[in-house]
Parts: sequence; C-alpha cells; structure tokens
Amino acid sequence: MKMPLSKRFFDLLPTSAGFIGVLPLLLFLAMAVRWTLGAPVFFVQERPGLGGRPFRMFRFRTMTDERDVEGNLLPDEKRLTRLGRIPRSTSLDELPELLNVIKGEMSLVGPRPLLMRYMDRYTPKQARRHEMPPGGTGWAQVNGRNAISWEEKFELDVWYVDHWSPWLDVKILALTLLKVLKREGISQEGQATMREFMGSDRSVVHT
Repeated sequence: MKMPLSKRFFDLLPTSAGFIGVLPLLLFLAMAVRWTLGAPVFFVQERPGLGGRPFRMFRFRTMTDERDVEGNLLPDEKRLTRLGRIPRSTSLDELPELLNVIKGEMSLVGPRPLLMRYMDRYTPKQARRHEMPPGGTGWAQVNGRNAISWEEKFELDVWYVDHWSPWLDVKILALTLLKVLKREGISQEGQATMREFMGSDRSVVHT
C-alpha cells in the first residue's frame, strides 16, 4: 500500500517551502517549551501510519508528567499547562509534524494518526481509515474535530478515504485555517482533548 504520487507531490512542495517559513516560529516555541517544561522539547510517540505501519510522530510538549501517588499520569486537563493551552488551542503544537510530512510518514491531509493500542479496537469499516496516509488535518477535523463522537469521526475518515481528490485536500486545508482562527472543536466537552477510544460505545477518560 503506497501513498498516491499526486498526493505526495501535493504534500512535499508546499511543506518544504512552508517549513523554512515557519522555522523562526518553531525555534521560538521550542525555547518556550524548554523554559516552561524543560527537556525534552518534543513529545514523540509511535502512531500507526499508512496500512497501520508504525512511525514516530513529533509534537511540541504542552503537558507536564505529573502523576498520582500510584505513579499513574494525571488526566490531560490536569497536566495541560497554562502556556500549553495556547499552542494546543491554535494547533501550533502540531507544527513539528511537518517533519513527518517531509519524511513521507504523514500527509498534510488525512485521517489523524491515533494511538497504536486502538488498532485492535476498530471495526473492519473503521480500520479502513488506514487506507490513506495519516494527516495533520482531515475531514473529521473540519467537521467537529474533538467535539464529535469517535463513531462520527471514523465515519468521516472513511468517507474521506472513499472520496479523496487533490481538490478535496485543498478544501480541507482552507476549512482548517478557518477552524483554527475560530478555535472550534479543540476538545470534547468536559475534557482537555478527547476520551480514549475503547471500541464503539466503550470509551473511557484518556489518562
């Protein structure tokens, strides 16, 4: 399973040029994270890519590593720092994912790469979201993002897989810019991000 050549071409040219343009911002954010949270600056986590193949995704850290008395990480909303809320609400924490796009591990547009442990929780239809490379933004992100249910999100992901075209990607990028400016759908109600997906109708709070 390979990324369509037209999609790879669409990703590589603007991403390479854009990366140079946002480099000063990347350096500023890296220094801000280093000053407030210390090292490491990046949150690096293995995520499933095209066909479910794992890759290492980069983001700026926005949370502390605070744990309870039993050594478990506290809920996201308790670990999200005051400064971290700014890049999280504006999606600036996701800028390092441009490196993943340049490397060909991600696309500018596609289903968002979720957690590896979700892989065996999908229905066969939901698993089709991995038939396209994961993206920095996607059809689900411009139609509710974290404010909709997992089932709705996966339906939108599969719709994107079945209807992909370069023009659809252009539309999604334009809608993403509007969503970021309006700061819509950043989190699920009562959560800092989104409840963990445990399988359809079996979600629990992400920790």
